[in-house]
Amino acid sequence: MVDLIRVDPEVVAANLARVRSEVGEGVEILAAIKYVELHDLPALAQAGVTLVGENRAQELIAKQAAHGPLFAWDFIGALQSRKVKDLVGRVRYIHSVASDSVLEQLGKHATPGTHVLIEVNVAGDASKSGIAPADLGAFIARCPVAVAGLMTMPPFTAEAEDNRLHFQTLTRLAEEHGLAQLSMGTSQDYRVAVEEGATIIRLGDALLSASAQ
Repeated sequence: MVDLIRVDPEVVAANLARVRSEVGEGVEILAAIKYVELHDLPALAQAGVTLVGENRAQELIAKQAAHGPLFAWDFIGALQSRKVKDLVGRVRYIHSVASDSVLEQLGKHATPGTHVLIEVNVAGDASKSGIAPADLGAFIARCPVAVAGLMTMPPFTAEAEDNRLHFQTLTRLAEEHGLAQLSMGTSQDYRVAVEEGATIIRLGDALLSASAQ
């Protein structure tokens, strides 16, 4: 079991300032809050975090009910089709649309302002979800709501550089389809992702951990 993270606003503020200096103003820094307890969320806001992403629909609903106005909210986890109706209208972006069953539910439940990112399995990793690059165009055409951009979660690697090609591929696909948002890069590889065009980086330890400094 992964330990929950206790938030020290001074640590987070220092990490946020460091990351911002590295990536510039044009990249959104999303705090991944899967392991942050509900009562610690105000400390993130105190530290200057404005955008958060949750991996679990029920946790997002609970955390948003308690502290919704503090942040903009995205959903960044694997998306079950039965959870679509719970998320639409609550989040700015759903980052992980990757199945026709989800598209079907979006068609039934989406509100006019619903925007999604399509998850692409650029590495062809059987352990990861996502649309194959060759199938992306047809999937976009079937999507019943606005597609804002693409997301990818490449394989974990000890060397960030190993994921550069994957990020380049996602950027190329976004350009081919006229999509502006690129959600790619986590604590392990966000610097490389930004070099390759990321517009949103999803950070856990790089923001929340004292060891990140």
